Amino acid sequence: MKILLAVDDSKFSEAAAKILAGQFRPQDTEIRVLHVVEPITISEPPQMSRGYYPEVEDQLPQAREIVDRAGKTLSSAGFRVTTSVMAGDARGVILDDAAEWHADLIVLGSHGRKGLGRFFLGSVSEAVARHANCSVQIVRIPL
Repeated sequence: MKILLAVDDSKFSEAAAKILAGQFRPQDTEIRVLHVVEPITISEPPQMSRGYYPEVEDQLPQAREIVDRAGKTLSSAGFRVTTSVMAGDARGVILDDAAEWHADLIVLGSHGRKGLGRFFLGSVSEAVARHANCSVQIVRIPL
């Protein structure tokens, strides 16, 4: 089984990694840990090429730490793990990466935002669940 674990730097992603480690057998499971660095842009000037975001470079060391931490949790449980950091819109990158890698399952944590917080920040987990070509497991923990 191929599982894509999408993580951010939150307790929700940490919970997703721990639940994943206890839910599947390491012998039959390959896990790809993905963190998406989202550029902070209001709108992209037409002269800029797609994917060119200089501010992303500053975020890469922390992003690498995030995927390495989750990867270490899963590796110590015996799973075959690869890690990846990509830049772009989290929803699209997660969906595209899962499709290209032929993931059987996407696992991600939910922040559980409601109301205006959800309206302004959006829900990555909801978008992934609605549009994925494979099964999606959303891990929620009490706030």
